[in-house]
Amino acid sequence: MGKIRLGLIGLSQRGFGLLKAVIVPEENRRDNVEVVMVCDLYEDRATEAADYLEKIGEKRPIVTLNHHDVITSPDVDAVIIMTSWESHIPLAIESMENGKYTAMEVGGAYSVEDCFKLVDAYERTGIHCMMLENCCYGRNELMVLNMVRQGLFGDIVHCAGGYLHDLRSEIAHGVENRHYRLRNYKNRNCENYPTHELGPIAKVLDINRGNRMVSLVSVASCAKGLHEYIDKTEEVDKNLLNVEFAQGDIVTTIIKCAHGQTITLTLDTTLPRYYCRGFTVRGTKGMYEEANGTVLLDPEHDEMNWKEHWGCAENYREEWEHPIWKNFLNDGVRGGHGGMDWLVFSAFFESIERGIAPPIDTYDTAAWMSITPLSEQSIAMGGAPVAIPDFTRGAWCDRKFEASWEYDV
Repeated sequence: MGKIRLGLIGLSQRGFGLLKAVIVPEENRRDNVEVVMVCDLYEDRATEAADYLEKIGEKRPIVTLNHHDVITSPDVDAVIIMTSWESHIPLAIESMENGKYTAMEVGGAYSVEDCFKLVDAYERTGIHCMMLENCCYGRNELMVLNMVRQGLFGDIVHCAGGYLHDLRSEIAHGVENRHYRLRNYKNRNCENYPTHELGPIAKVLDINRGNRMVSLVSVASCAKGLHEYIDKTEEVDKNLLNVEFAQGDIVTTIIKCAHGQTITLTLDTTLPRYYCRGFTVRGTKGMYEEANGTVLLDPEHDEMNWKEHWGCAENYREEWEHPIWKNFLNDGVRGGHGGMDWLVFSAFFESIERGIAPPIDTYDTAAWMSITPLSEQSIAMGGAPVAIPDFTRGAWCDRKFEASWEYDV
């Protein structure tokens, strides 16, 4: 095929940032894509995107405030959805039903039924929806995945991770920034952003490809952090002090898998803290822990002198760097978030060019997104266990990992 003609829906800070750094950067541009339509609810955002493309010498795309124009256009091959969380699945389904290759930014779902509707849309149309989970392409995550698949950690027993990110300023300025997180933190109490940590873990544990998540329990702390921040920060709207935020400051979710492994997810976004994703893998022969950059392999480690091992993961790069990153380093790392944005978009574009399923397919997307409404149910019931549906309808038992193309994870 010729160039992939893209329609972009949602051009807020994240969407516009991806356009400039990853989709059509001013330098080191991709030669296989062109943006033909841009859409946002706010005209200034859509116009800014069109102005940028015209400024760097690209053909000015059509600007619209109506997503239907993009999804139904015969001039659009693929739709990239970078809107607020609640619109991801409805827009994706409409895009798939109109025959467009479809990708969407990360975020949790609002109901399990919506996740099944997404799967139904794929099974009806044959067109996958790929979640653009960039953390699946993190350098550390991929090195550890390679080590797991080469057997260095033995049988994997437990994994953990979190979205550990101080977002108080972003949430508190939600009105003036026209950002959707504020309304979610007012009204929902859940693991609202599970996929940064769950995506890489799902690859480690072969979720939907010989294994699956079967149940979870989730509990939330009280909500104190935002009120403290709003009270002490001068430029924040003090009317927010009258809001009783629903979202707990820290949410802990424990998932049980079909083959016995456990996963712990932590959401920690409204208290002071440093950024970390807490990616942790524990196996019968060793472990990896992101927080201190440590790999420990039996019988190398000395349990009582563990601080000596901090940062030792760097020592394993030469031998265990994932092939995706070996190639990326050789070609030149580019794009946002240390390069992983570039890689996840490259995977989407390559799946289109080759006419194959993306490495994060609709079943993955639905399963990972379902953790949000399921955690909401469990929290509402005081941490009661909740079953996680099988979105593959039994196919997980023999769906296999296929390392058959450049960006496959």
